[in-house]
Amino acid sequence: MELNIKVMNLQVLVSKKGTRVVTASNLFMALELPQSQYSKQVIRWITDSYEFHDGIRTPERLKDYAKRSVPGSPVPDYYLSVEFAKLVALRSSSRHKLKYAKHLYALEDHDDQDARLSPDQVLAMLELTKVMGLVSCQTASEQRHLQTYEDRNQGKPNQWWNFRERLLGYSSGKLQDQMRQVGKSGHGKSQRQMLVHLDKYEMVRTGVIDLFMSLGKTAPYAKKLGDLAKALARELNVEIFDDRSGIPAGLSPNVNTRLAGEVKDPKAGEFLALWQ
Repeated sequence: MELNIKVMNLQVLVSKKGTRVVTASNLFMALELPQSQYSKQVIRWITDSYEFHDGIRTPERLKDYAKRSVPGSPVPDYYLSVEFAKLVALRSSSRHKLKYAKHLYALEDHDDQDARLSPDQVLAMLELTKVMGLVSCQTASEQRHLQTYEDRNQGKPNQWWNFRERLLGYSSGKLQDQMRQVGKSGHGKSQRQMLVHLDKYEMVRTGVIDLFMSLGKTAPYAKKLGDLAKALARELNVEIFDDRSGIPAGLSPNVNTRLAGEVKDPKAGEFLALWQ
């Protein structure tokens, strides 16, 4: 670590690459937690589950934390990413937790949440919006997102549906309520079937959010692109085709087949590589 930035009683370390971290021992002291519980609490910190920007999961070694070598010290210490430290602070019983969590939040890297799209990305978004009119691409994106979520949660998708409902802003229950309000029954219908009646372009938004979450983007960034795609879909009058059993004769959606292939096959590259 190259630089120390003191945030109140918390030392924020900055590496030569610009990575900001804090040490577990310093965070514990700043939060004024009982010193006798340090070792037990720190082990719990790195093994518990938290709602990171990329999903509900346990902290990942060398991504969210790393062992800190302290010669002669009998107790463990770790470098914690500022996001991880913020989540730890918020979960603690410290009376100072909000103060430090706010400071750590301000130090997080939010660049990708506010980044403007390049001209090539804008063109790609136009094509992606049309591609997401295909139900096969919507379902492929959902499966990609689920796989990413499972990879980050040691193959345990227990909280998947709750996480995704919070991310998207709707659930089957909410959609069924909306169906009743317009005089229709949502009983036995999937979310996609209900959205056909309620807001078909929401399916485009959902597909785009799923896709960019699977690419490792933050939830705010994925939702930003999802909202953009929904607005574009409405402007372009994008049709929704359930092509999983083939497209009926006479219906030929104007979509970029290469991009559709990329959505369904994560190994492909040209368009989605614009976000890597």
